[in-house]
Amino acid sequence: MKRMYGQRAYVQSAGVKNDMEIDGFSVAVCQELGIELSRHRSRSFEEMQEWGDDLSQFDLIVALSPASQRTALELTRFYHLEVEYWPILDPTGLGETREAKLSAYRQARDQIRDRMAARFGPPTEEET
Repeated sequence: MKRMYGQRAYVQSAGVKNDMEIDGFSVAVCQELGIELSRHRSRSFEEMQEWGDDLSQFDLIVALSPASQRTALELTRFYHLEVEYWPILDPTGLGETREAKLSAYRQARDQIRDRMAARFGPPTEEET
């Protein structure tokens, strides 16, 4: 998101649970686009609140799984906050070979990028 839109919006990555470690295949396919994820850490919604990110300050939550959509809707039922569900391929566990796994992760990456462009318009930052 930051790569495509720069500082146009405040973006925070969160999930249903705290995975802390980013999947190596995600790191690899994003690196192909010049996006550095190796130092990225995800956190849970609860951790966001503990660290001072008040959910009421956000305008939109994009959920990439049914579980995250349910959690987001539950946590935001008292806020004027939009929750969108983007059904994106879950590449974990797909493919037998390294190349097949990378292909599945590329497909998920590209689905997310296409959904962002459809929702927020063309990138404002130059992609490399």
